[in-house]
Amino acid sequence: MILNAMTAQLWRLLLVACLMWPGVARANDWDALEQPGAFALMRHEQAPGIGDPADFTLGDCTTQRNLDASGRAQAQQIGAAFRDRGIGFDAVLTSQWCRCRDTAMLLDLGPVSEAPVFNSFFRDAAARLSQTEAARAELAARSGRILVVTHQVNITALTGQNTRSGEMLVVRADPDTDGFEVLGSILIAP
Repeated sequence: MILNAMTAQLWRLLLVACLMWPGVARANDWDALEQPGAFALMRHEQAPGIGDPADFTLGDCTTQRNLDASGRAQAQQIGAAFRDRGIGFDAVLTSQWCRCRDTAMLLDLGPVSEAPVFNSFFRDAAARLSQTEAARAELAARSGRILVVTHQVNITALTGQNTRSGEMLVVRADPDTDGFEVLGSILIAP
């Protein structure tokens, strides 16, 4: 009897811990994409490391952190999961960083175009405010179903939330705060 009570208590604690872990409670909120004005912000797939090397050059993938084999495979798997549900995007906007562009292309979910307002400002914190405002303006000017493939720092600046590699936050403009309301998240486990 005591063992059963302890087991039940452990399961309850595990459930609470999972619900508190960012993304877990809302993971795979496919219906959120159907809400009026909703669009998706995705963190690029797995690219080992943090930041970029000192010799980083925009447009030269040999100087950047890039997707590893797992990240490339996962991007394709995420795209397949969306296509299996009949979900595509009218536009896929991407940072100019190779890991974001490659993620966007491998998803194969709609026409991809580079949008410098979604470039990382990890090394240039002074650009955070102006670039985030420019990103908000870019999104406000768009219509249709939009997917943005960008970086953790950009997503956090826009939403106040963290994401894992390959995770999407489904958001829409919040007129009361001039920011974005997070409607849910989608995370396809490898």
